[in-house]
Amino acid sequence: MVAGLAVAIGLAMIAGPWASSEPDGLTKVAEDQGFASTEKEHALEDGPVAGYEVEGVGNEGMSKALSGLLGVGVTFIVGAGLFAVVRGRSRREAGGET
Repeated sequence: MVAGLAVAIGLAMIAGPWASSEPDGLTKVAEDQGFASTEKEHALEDGPVAGYEVEGVGNEGMSKALSGLLGVGVTFIVGAGLFAVVRGRSRREAGGET
């Protein structure tokens, strides 16, 4: 788990700043199929990490790297929390507790 987390952090911090600024796959398909104009704003449009950049960081590369690091951190925390819930539930069921 530690090695996987280290690789994810490394990729976010080192490779993230060189991520393409071209549209992602979903945006490209929407443009190619002609329905991109129906796009609507969503609640997180102006969020602190919208557009894969951290708001307020002047250096674009550092901004993307920090955004990736935040994404890895949040994903890890949510995953660890879900794992703890499932693990606790399975231990209670194995022990005969309800």
